[in-house]
Amino acid sequence: MVISYNERNIATIEDVDLTNKKVLLRVDMNSPIKDNVIMDTSRIRSHIKTIKELVELGSKVVIMSHQGRPGESDFISLKSHTEILSKLLGFNVEFVGDIIGPEARKRIATLEVGEVLVLENTRFLSEENIEMPFEQLMNTNFVKKLSHLFNYYVGDAFASAHRSQASIAGFPLVMPAVAGRVMEDEIKGLSKAINGERPSTLFIGGAKLKDAIKIMNHLIKTKKIDNILTGGLVALLLLKAKGYNIGKAEKIIEEKFASLIPEAKELLKYDNIFLPEDFVSDVDGNVEVVSSKEIKGSPKDIGPQTIDYYNELLKNSKTIILRGPAGVIEDERFRNGTIKLATESLNSNAYVIFGGGHFISILNDLPPMLRKRIGYISTGGGAVVYFLSGEPMPGIEALALSYEKFFKGLKQ
Repeated sequence: MVISYNERNIATIEDVDLTNKKVLLRVDMNSPIKDNVIMDTSRIRSHIKTIKELVELGSKVVIMSHQGRPGESDFISLKSHTEILSKLLGFNVEFVGDIIGPEARKRIATLEVGEVLVLENTRFLSEENIEMPFEQLMNTNFVKKLSHLFNYYVGDAFASAHRSQASIAGFPLVMPAVAGRVMEDEIKGLSKAINGERPSTLFIGGAKLKDAIKIMNHLIKTKKIDNILTGGLVALLLLKAKGYNIGKAEKIIEEKFASLIPEAKELLKYDNIFLPEDFVSDVDGNVEVVSSKEIKGSPKDIGPQTIDYYNELLKNSKTIILRGPAGVIEDERFRNGTIKLATESLNSNAYVIFGGGHFISILNDLPPMLRKRIGYISTGGGAVVYFLSGEPMPGIEALALSYEKFFKGLKQ
C-alpha cells in the first residue's frame, strides 16, 4: 500500500510481486561496540520483520548495512551481525566478506529463493563515506556494479535516511525501490506526530540541546505543534536565556552551549513554549525541591509543581510526542518526572509517540497495560531529529523519486 511523505508517494512491499525476485535490502544494523563485541542488538532486531516477510514472499535477499566510521573503534566487519541475524531468524544467514567485488557478485548471481546473504560493511568502500548529490550517487561504482543484479531495492534504514550516501539514496534512483517495514512504520508514526489530531503537545528534554533547538524552531514556526513543554538541560538553557540563575548547571551551559543562547532567547518570544516552575535538585548530596526562580545546587529533574502543571496540558492533548527525559534518569532519585509525564500521557486519550532517545529506557518502569497504549516508538536516533525539524531526508526522498520514475499510476 502506497504511503505518503510530504505529499509525495512511496511504494511499499505490498505494491510489488517479489516472488523469485532478487532484492537488495538496505537496513541499519549499526550497533554499540565494545572490544569488537556488539553490546545492544535492538537495531538488528528491528529489521527481522522485514527480512522474514521478504523470505516468506519467495525473494532472494541480499542485505547491506554500515557499522561505525573509518578510524573509530566500532568500525568492524558485519560477520558478527550476521551470526546474530541467523539466531534471531532461526535459519542460516550467509556472510560474504566483499561488497562489489567478484566474490560478492558471483554469490549474488547464484542466490536461490529463500536464501539471505549479508554483504560486508558498506563503509569499507571509500565512496560510501562521502555524502553526494543524487546525480553523483547514481554514478558511483557501488551503484553501477550492483544495481543490474537486482529486481528491487528495499529501503529499511530509517535511522540512516538523513545521509545522502550511495547505499541509502543512490540505488532507488536507478531501480524500482520500496519502503521496508521499519521505514514504513517510522514515516507513518512520525508523520502522525506532526500532522495528527490537535491540540498537539511536544515534551522535549534531555541534553542534546542543538537537536532540541532545531526541532522546537521548526515545529513552532511552522505551527505544526500547539504546545511545547521543556525539561532537562533544554529547560535550563531557556531559563538561562531568560536571565535566571540555574545553579550548578550554569557551568555546563556556559562551557558547552553558550552559542545556543541567542536562539533560545528567540524561542522565549513564543507563549506556547512552557518552562518548569520548580526542579528536584541535588544540593550537597541532599535532594531538595527548588523554585525555578531560585535554583540552588544541581537541578536534575522537574519538580512536583511542574509535573502537575504539565499534566494538565497533556490531559487535554490529542497528540503527544515525548522526546528526551525530564531529568537525569540514570539516577533513581531523578526519574520521577519522566515516569509521571509518560504515565499521564498514556492515561490520556491522546495518540502518544515516544520519539527515540532516552525516553525509551523508562519503558520497564511503566505497567504493561500502559505500555500497550503507546501509539508509536521511534528508534531512529538522529534521523528523528531531521524528520521532526523538517530537514531533508535523502533516503526517503530517493524512495519518492523512485516511485515517480517506476511506479507512477500505482493505486493508493
